[in-house]
Amino acid sequence: MVKEITLVELQMMASRSELQLTDDELEKLLPAVNRSHSQIRELRELLTDQSEPAASFVAARIENR
Repeated sequence: MVKEITLVELQMMASRSELQLTDDELEKLLPAVNRSHSQIRELRELLTDQSEPAASFVAARIENR
């Protein structure tokens, strides 16, 4: 399970980013931030899988006629 971001951590991130958000605004954002954080971690796990891609793409040059 992914460690959830706390309100205190979100406050620090907002402060470092020079965002002027109230505690009430940050509390409302916190569930969405944690959901996004979890989804990003899941995607990273999928992308770091050592399996080969199902297909590959080779760009071809098409000349104008």
